[in-house]
Amino acid sequence: APDVQVGFSPEGSARELVLQTIDGAQHSIQMLAYAFQAHDIMQALVTASKRGVVVRVVIDKKRNLGKASKKAMDFVSRNGVELRTSDHFHLQHDKTIIVDGTTVETGSFNYAASAETMNSENVLILRDMPEVVRQYTAHWQSRWALGVPYVVQ
Repeated sequence: APDVQVGFSPEGSARELVLQTIDGAQHSIQMLAYAFQAHDIMQALVTASKRGVVVRVVIDKKRNLGKASKKAMDFVSRNGVELRTSDHFHLQHDKTIIVDGTTVETGSFNYAASAETMNSENVLILRDMPEVVRQYTAHWQSRWALGVPYVVQ
């Protein structure tokens, strides 16, 4: 049966749901991100990769030129995550994770510390809604195709 969960920041439930979703992955993680720098989320992606999950991420290029982002990008790239950047749009503002082709995480929550602890944010987890997942996967695929593989400097 379809299952929906919600979480919020700065109360902590948004961050918790994002981490639980990543940690629950068994086969695949397909992620679209605007900000890409929260340490705990980066670690969760690497941990997933190390347990055999195929982790593929497309992030906004312009938003992630700073030190914290570069550090995060290098860390995940060196540890098995396939990372692409995109400057195709004014902003690639998606904040979405598709797990195992069955679960979608989305909402306003950026993958940055400010979203975890300082901003007012919301997260929505949608499980066992095949038509919704199909549409998000098609959207992800189109963005992945536009992305440029990130090369660690």
